[in-house]
Amino acid sequence: MTETDGQVPSAAQQRLNVPEPPVRPRKGLPRAADLTIAGLSLVLLSPLLLAAAIAIKLESRGPVLYRQRRVGKDGLIFELFKLRTMRQGADPVGVGTAVTADDPRVTRVGAFLRRYSLDELPNLINVLRGEMRIVGPRATLPAQVELYTPRQLRRLDLRPGVTGWAQIHGRAGIPWEERIELDVWYVEHRSLWLDLRILAKTPAALLGGAGNVAVDPYAGSSADSPLRQAAEQEQAGNGIAAEREQARDR
Repeated sequence: MTETDGQVPSAAQQRLNVPEPPVRPRKGLPRAADLTIAGLSLVLLSPLLLAAAIAIKLESRGPVLYRQRRVGKDGLIFELFKLRTMRQGADPVGVGTAVTADDPRVTRVGAFLRRYSLDELPNLINVLRGEMRIVGPRATLPAQVELYTPRQLRRLDLRPGVTGWAQIHGRAGIPWEERIELDVWYVEHRSLWLDLRILAKTPAALLGGAGNVAVDPYAGSSADSPLRQAAEQEQAGNGIAAEREQARDR
């Protein structure tokens, strides 16, 4: 965390303690392209977003938009926008657990939105705000970043993307560590040509629907994975808390 003029910064200004990268990544799509794509997409897809908002409100109580604190470039904490796909109060805490097929937290409308990543369309607002890019690594949770190795921290050398190298190579269907490594590979090999290649492959990856859910709550990570171990501990703690809540209600 940094301080400015002796005052504690707001959540949007907070940064995790992330070391400076040894080599700055090469340039990809220019900012002007990000703004053009994000702006036009929001305008053209506004009828779809309106229909999704109505469906979300009709099926379950709660807001249409879901906001979650994520980690961006150089450890900057920002608020990520998505369409709400889970029942109210079911949002992940800490490192969280992956969404699986028939996950009881996910609504029927939410399952459809997730299958085609339509829930992530509001990420385009983050692009316009300068917190994300159209192409880049996946935005991650603060609690997961705290468990990263020095190499995995390279994922934070760039602004997160709406789509990216990991998204077109398995999305949520591959283990956390593999997704992180794919993002690090992208950071090390980024170029305008690579960004255009990712954009070209994104529609097929989304329409195919493959990899939209994880194989298990720990995204298929091995038993010795720090991310899995942290998620297991959180899940156990949440289970105990739920039992205590039920006992009080009796």
